[in-house]
Amino acid sequence: MVSIQNWMRCSPAWIFFCFCCLPFLLLALPMPPKGAGIAPAGHSCRLRKISFQQSYIRNRTYSLAKLARLSDQDTDNRLIGQQLYINVQETNRCYVMKRVIEIIVDEVLLSVPRNRYPYIHEVAQFLAALSTELRGCKFAGHREHVEKNLEEMKDKIKQLGVSGKNKAIGELDLLFDYMENACTEAPKRIVTSKGGNKKKN
Repeated sequence: MVSIQNWMRCSPAWIFFCFCCLPFLLLALPMPPKGAGIAPAGHSCRLRKISFQQSYIRNRTYSLAKLARLSDQDTDNRLIGQQLYINVQETNRCYVMKRVIEIIVDEVLLSVPRNRYPYIHEVAQFLAALSTELRGCKFAGHREHVEKNLEEMKDKIKQLGVSGKNKAIGELDLLFDYMENACTEAPKRIVTSKGGNKKKN
């Protein structure tokens, strides 16, 4: 009962505070910087250029690919190439390469004995780390073409068997370059005849 009486006694002061003082206090609070907490568009589909500028891992990747190509007699098939981008907009290419990395790491690099190729474990870790950085990268639009292109690549690896895995390792240098180009550069723009900017697909 005492507490209710105290509340009734304080309520006019509390109402005055809520309606008169509180709004001014809230306005006096510092506002967060504009855009704080909001990731820029496409941010989750971008990697830092410095990730690809480390000579150590670049040399390891290229050396591993070169070694695998020595025993690759198949010149008719290509796993990593422009065919992966058929009917895919440039803004979605990083997503495609993220998926390619997941396939190559899971179905090729982790299934090959470490003693067969030097550096294979280091390169697999590097690629897996890039895939983790891109975990928030999403595809914009319909993915039918992408899934078709990726399935064709997976089927080709399976059909070729050991030779397919060897070919995938032999193209790791291409994968490295494609990944760098797709995920570290903003989509290119071309200038139209009217002087405006137009996104290049």
